[in-house]
Parts: sequence; structure tokens; C-alpha cells
Amino acid sequence: LSAPKPDLAPGFSNVNYVPGNQVPYGYPQHVPGTYQGVPGAGSSGFQVQAMGVPAGHSVPPILNQPTVKEGTIWMPVPPPIPNCPPGLEYLTQIDQILIHQQIELLEILTGFETNNKYEIKNTLGQRVYFAAEDTECCTRNCCGPSRPFTLRIIDNLGHEVITLQRPLRCSSCCFPCCLQELEVHTPPGTPVGYVVQNWHPCLPKFTIQDEKRMDILKITGPCVVCSCWEDINFEVKSVDETCTVGRISKQWTGFLKEAFTDADNFGITFPPDLDVKMKAVMIGACFLIDFMFFEHTGDNQQRTGVWQ
Repeated sequence: LSAPKPDLAPGFSNVNYVPGNQVPYGYPQHVPGTYQGVPGAGSSGFQVQAMGVPAGHSVPPILNQPTVKEGTIWMPVPPPIPNCPPGLEYLTQIDQILIHQQIELLEILTGFETNNKYEIKNTLGQRVYFAAEDTECCTRNCCGPSRPFTLRIIDNLGHEVITLQRPLRCSSCCFPCCLQELEVHTPPGTPVGYVVQNWHPCLPKFTIQDEKRMDILKITGPCVVCSCWEDINFEVKSVDETCTVGRISKQWTGFLKEAFTDADNFGITFPPDLDVKMKAVMIGACFLIDFMFFEHTGDNQQRTGVWQ
């Protein structure tokens, strides 16, 4: 008899993803011939680099167990991988993640904007990272969703593994010379990539770049960004935009939560063999999209497009 497969964590709907078939720690990932229903999407349109063990080396699977801290189940710590920034080894095992923003009671009761906090989980519901905004009080409450911020992502050992920095910029299509940008760093302040907003009169469009400012992926959102009873999808595409290779989805969380809080859930899918640095940049793109279109409190209504 075969062992039962673990259930997917809430928020995941990809029935084709089998948690029991995850590649053991230390093994390189390999993308199948089809991805998300797009033939050849994993092997054409852009260059990816698997961050695994060098060819010719055989590493046995490591039977780590999930870590439980203060009632939270953390993903097992993978061993170090050559040429992989410390802390990003987790991403070699993942092609889907769920980002859950924590509800802040102070914001609900008073409308006073607090630093955002997020849980980043894998398909088994295990926490991979914890993310916390680090922004001054005056900046948060004066600039609102347009505020510059530093967001720190830590692993289960308390080590900061990714740092996101957003400068103060415009996001409307009326100001094409000063659109949004996000820098992604790994300690000790080493740039690994950028998320750059591209001008378009109707659509939210972004480019994911590596540390050398080379274009790697494109992101395109819907013309009207409105979370009414359904998920909102931002498609991740190859540089030439001929095939879809992933997705960033703002998930519908229910009327009460959507109406009275700015706590959002996002799902991200990406090619499993994509360079872990670019996976980290895609996570950064998700946070930038959250602040641009879904961060609202009290009297501030959610934006519905780039023209606002």
C-alpha cells in the first residue's frame, strides 16, 4: 500500500502538484516539458539556471524534520548549496508559495497604519520565511501605500536572508519618468535583482531583472485591478511575452476581510528550475504589487488601475 499524500495548504489549487514528489534537498531541479498547461514554457523564451549540486556529485537525501517554534511549523532547513546565497536554499525545493499578511488589530480599530508582517509558506503549510516591514511611523501614515519601505525576510533561524528596498516613486501612467522600482538584496547588502515598473496607459506591467540589469521575466496584470469575489492574476511571462511561465495571484479572502482590513493572501508559482535569485525577486514583485494595488486602510480606497 502506498502512503497517503499530504494535503495542500489552504490557498493552493494546483491539483497537479504532488508534495510527495518534491526533489530531496541537495538535488538540482528539472523543469518538465510542460508548465501550467503551456507546452515548452519551462525551456524556451528565457534562460534559467538551476541552483543545485554540480554535475557529477551525488548527494543522498537528507531526512530533515519540520521545526516547530511557538506553535508554528517551519520548513526543514536544507543544507548549503554551492553558488547559492545563504538562506535561499529553501527556494530550490519550491515552485509554489503562499504569502499571508497578518491582520493588525490596531489598524482595524484606529486606522493607524502599522508595519506590515507576512508569513511565507510552502504547499504543505510549513512556514518558509517570515517578512516584516521596517518603516518609520511618520512615513507609513503620511505616505500611505505609496510609501518607501524596507522589508526584511528572515528564515527559521532568525537570519535575514532577503532585503527588499522600495524608494519613493510615482506609480501612475501620467508620470512615465519616475515609475516604481524595487531592489532585492541578500546579506551583506549584495544586489541580486530588481523589479521595474514599465509604462503602459492601461495595464500594470513590470520587468524582473538580474543583478546586472538584464531582463529575465515580464509581469502583466489586468486592466482593472479589483478584487470582487474572485482572484486577481498577474501573469509571469518570458521576456518576449510569448509564453506564460508563472503567476502572482491576489486571492479573494472574503467580503468582511477585504472590506475592513488590508491583510491579503497571495499565491506565487514559478518555474522550479528558475535561478533562486530570480525566485527571490519574484517574491519582491509580489510585495510591490501588494503595496501598489491592495494596501488600503479606512478612508483610503483600493486602487483599480495604473491611471490613478
